[in-house]
Amino acid sequence: MIFIGIGGNLPSEKFGSTMRTLKQTLQFIDSNLCRVLRCSPWYRSAPMPITDEPDYLNAVAEIETLLPATELLSKLHDVEKQFGRVRSVKNASRTVDLDLLTYHNQVIEIEGEGGLRVPHPRMAARAFVLLPFYDLASNWVHPISKQPIANLIRNLSAEQRCERVICDKSQ
Repeated sequence: MIFIGIGGNLPSEKFGSTMRTLKQTLQFIDSNLCRVLRCSPWYRSAPMPITDEPDYLNAVAEIETLLPATELLSKLHDVEKQFGRVRSVKNASRTVDLDLLTYHNQVIEIEGEGGLRVPHPRMAARAFVLLPFYDLASNWVHPISKQPIANLIRNLSAEQRCERVICDKSQ
């Protein structure tokens, strides 16, 4: 099982609203990069760390690909650029953010330029990742901490605001 996180908090010039941009990104990934098997519901969350920037929309998608993890991450970064992501300062607002969360439950640590850490090193502390991930994989166990996802969710800090978004077809 391979899971990616998708999120953003800025509209794009080409696709409009943040929700439309993120949905178009998933369609692009499914058509051009790999197969999107399923996607969680969408969640709205405050920026981390807390700022006055717009709220984020986030989801988790299960994908299928023959690409190795490093190549998949590189291609996900290419997709971000195609959808208007500009990397500036850490935690800056963005049109789209794609994270490789898990790759066949492997533990991967590659240092340096284009490095990769899987499972994603900050996912266990982020409600906007764990809640949609739980919707797809409620029995998942973190391969390093050996903690079930339900325990990780229970251990989240209380100040993280993250709620499921009800979408209509027009979004």
